Amino acid sequence: MKTNRDINNFPEDLSNINQLKKYARDLTEIYKSEKEKRKELKVANKQLMNYADALNKTVLDLKSANRELQHAYQDTIHRLVLASEFKDKDTGGHITRICRYSALIAEKLGLKDSEIKNILYAAPMHDVGKIGIPEHILLKPGKLSETEFKVVQTHTTIGASILANSKSEILQIAQEIAIAHHEKWNGKGYPQGLSGKDIPLAARIVAIADTFDALTTRRPYKDPYPVEVACDILRKEREEHFDPDVVDVFLKNIDEVLAIKKSVDIVDTMENTSSPNFTWSERDQIELT
Repeated sequence: MKTNRDINNFPEDLSNINQLKKYARDLTEIYKSEKEKRKELKVANKQLMNYADALNKTVLDLKSANRELQHAYQDTIHRLVLASEFKDKDTGGHITRICRYSALIAEKLGLKDSEIKNILYAAPMHDVGKIGIPEHILLKPGKLSETEFKVVQTHTTIGASILANSKSEILQIAQEIAIAHHEKWNGKGYPQGLSGKDIPLAARIVAIADTFDALTTRRPYKDPYPVEVACDILRKEREEHFDPDVVDVFLKNIDEVLAIKKSVDIVDTMENTSSPNFTWSERDQIELT
């Protein structure tokens, strides 16, 4: 039997029950909400994983495309050089030697890896202007006339024009090399009469690599000179034709230079490296003085 006290407490008990029911409903809603959020989070996480996989694939595809673009770019440069020197039977070996000699010098001078790479790719374009020089002058076996020599000299400005106005850093360096690789340390070179460090370093490097290769390989107008003769010429022209620091680095590392030379073409270019019957060609006497 309920007492008056129980009856008096009934409204309060009912209120507590209702409150508990409300708490229970709220907790149920919170649980449902959290459960739904967990589902959404799981879905979102799966989407993120899918996005990450897709992004990784995209990055790999871009790297692959970039490699293909780089190869195509280098191949285009190589073919441009081949076109400019197509008349020369030793073009392939010449291009490879100039690249590697120049990169070796740049490395030994302490240049940055990016600078070495730029010179490696730009160096073979030094004579691209020869595409505009008549074949009968380029391949003339004897001494060039004064007029013919002036025509040959224009290959520097022709090359610079071909390579001008490019946004490519490599082609910009190639243009500097093309126009300046026949400048001389003493200011008596061509086409601009630059001297000393006004001549771009890349051009000073390629000038020595190109001269050494020209001297020690067979040309239409001469047999290969002995290596010791070529080195003597570089020593003689130190501070006259060539940057003395670059000459010193080149000669200090001549063993590595000759290793490159031998690896490129063992037979033809090394066959006369110690011939006692060496004679100067008239053409070199003009071009190296």
